[in-house]
Amino acid sequence: MNRERLTMSQALVKFLDNQYIEVDGVESKFVSGIFGIFGHGCVVGVGQALEQGGHNLKFYQGKNEQNMALAAVAYAKQMDRKAIIPCVSSIGPGATNMVTACGCATANRIPLLVLPGDTFACRQPDPVLQQAEFFDGYGRTVNDAFKGVCHYFDRIERPEQLMTACIHAMRVLTDPADTGAVCLAMPQDVEGEAYDYPEHFLQKRVWHIDRRPISAAQLERAAALIKEAKKPIIVCGGGVRYSGAEKELLAFAEKYNIPVAETQAGKGLISWNHPLNLGGIGVTGGKAANVVAKDADLIIGVGTRFSDFTTASKWLFNENRKVLGINICPFDAYKMDAEAIVADAKEAVSALIDSLDGYKTAYTTEIAAAKADWDAIVDEYYSTELEGGLNQTLALGIINEFMGEDDIALGSSGSLPGDMQRLFRPKNRGTYHMEYGYSNMGYEVNGALGAKLANPDVEVYTFTGDGSFLMGHSELYTSLQEGLKINVCVFDNLGWGCIENLQNNQGTDTFGTVFRARNPETGMLDGADMTVDFAKIAEGYGAKGYSIHNSAELKAALEDAKKQTKSVVFDIKVLPKTMTPGFESWWRVGVAEVSKSETVAAAYEDMKANIAKTFDY
Repeated sequence: MNRERLTMSQALVKFLDNQYIEVDGVESKFVSGIFGIFGHGCVVGVGQALEQGGHNLKFYQGKNEQNMALAAVAYAKQMDRKAIIPCVSSIGPGATNMVTACGCATANRIPLLVLPGDTFACRQPDPVLQQAEFFDGYGRTVNDAFKGVCHYFDRIERPEQLMTACIHAMRVLTDPADTGAVCLAMPQDVEGEAYDYPEHFLQKRVWHIDRRPISAAQLERAAALIKEAKKPIIVCGGGVRYSGAEKELLAFAEKYNIPVAETQAGKGLISWNHPLNLGGIGVTGGKAANVVAKDADLIIGVGTRFSDFTTASKWLFNENRKVLGINICPFDAYKMDAEAIVADAKEAVSALIDSLDGYKTAYTTEIAAAKADWDAIVDEYYSTELEGGLNQTLALGIINEFMGEDDIALGSSGSLPGDMQRLFRPKNRGTYHMEYGYSNMGYEVNGALGAKLANPDVEVYTFTGDGSFLMGHSELYTSLQEGLKINVCVFDNLGWGCIENLQNNQGTDTFGTVFRARNPETGMLDGADMTVDFAKIAEGYGAKGYSIHNSAELKAALEDAKKQTKSVVFDIKVLPKTMTPGFESWWRVGVAEVSKSETVAAAYEDMKANIAKTFDY
């Protein structure tokens, strides 16, 4: 057996450089680059291996570990999970900064490989800089925190352990049913230790992502359940996108006259103006889907994990409904007490198209009426200008209508995801990119870089609130460094507006959710508004900034930004509380059972009444 003597880090780089996937006969490179921030826990290990060359991996210099990892999550999502960018960090804070991003990846079922430095395996120089010591067990390090947010965790304490660790890491990263974050913790001494690695470990390796077919028995059960239904509704989830099943889903819906509702991850796969597309469903959904869903006697969930936002905390559907769960992941297929069909979405829906001969739903004019009513509501939100300033929904509509057919709209947190699921009209597949499994503040700007890395030839518009921009936007600087233009739309409403709405709607007066100065007279944060010039922040980085206070300024800025070759930031001052409300939905949050406030007490009673309308399983 031929062997090559390499350090663990050199072998890791060579291994990653040779990983490929094959889907439906198409082979592609799985790893083309690496994000990294070098410190003493990795610079002389993985850093040395990358610097010496002999590989085809492009190095991207992150500016914050959490934010570069969020960019990597967005890249993998935009690539439909067919490619990743691993993330390398030092030990200690550099490592734990990536824990949040791992939670984001796992919640959204997106592959993310993190390679944090770790303390010395030999323990000789302990305690080292940035090492937190745990008195209950010397082998425990801060990297154990990754165990709670990763689908696979391994600590490589000897260089030869790299081989099994890498194989299992790739197993998870390429498994559509079990993917998420993977952490390979790398003690800094082991990163530089050598081993005679067998040649076959370092050679090109192709991971075949085979489609799991629906069985004859599953098909029979699914068809029987659908044939019993008079008014079914399809809930289109992110699994439809990752399976590439949107054409089959639409053909199935059209053949049998079944309306389609979209989750955040499934939005944009079917044209918004298709007669059967009712738009977003659930807490951040629109009136059309929610009204029709309440009457549905069968919920056909395709590639959805049925989150509380999709089901309105299991309040939306009527008590007599049945559920058919089509999902490659058994964990999701069995949710909602469903008849579980554990199969690839494309395979399953394709089989169903020809299995219901003679079947038609009982819908007459309900679908068209609900859609027409909702389209008129959206049109009104997109065209109504309020006095006193620029309203958020009008600003969103102006940008939506301005964007090109292939431009990508990206978001994650605050009130904008609700506005976007309800109102946004994507123009093509893959142009709506919403991280809403974790609703990770700080994802928006950094995720825009990841989406741009995946699609460098299209414009990326990211939609973020001022609060989320302040939490994390470091990779805006990286976008300038890489010459990758992103369009950052900062909707500045002077605080965490959606949380203030939630607070107020549950009976509590505004407290801690708006950005105001400390008032020396009251001692509270109820002084003057904290105004920020986000356009100047952008210009300080070297980006182009626009200060926007009305629709005319927004339209002019959009036109000018189209001519720019570097990243731009639109500082859009919007009127607070001008986001969309909920439509025919309810969301369960933990309201105080005991309070001196009558409004809080009333909110608690309202919560109890709504809980009585939900169902358990």
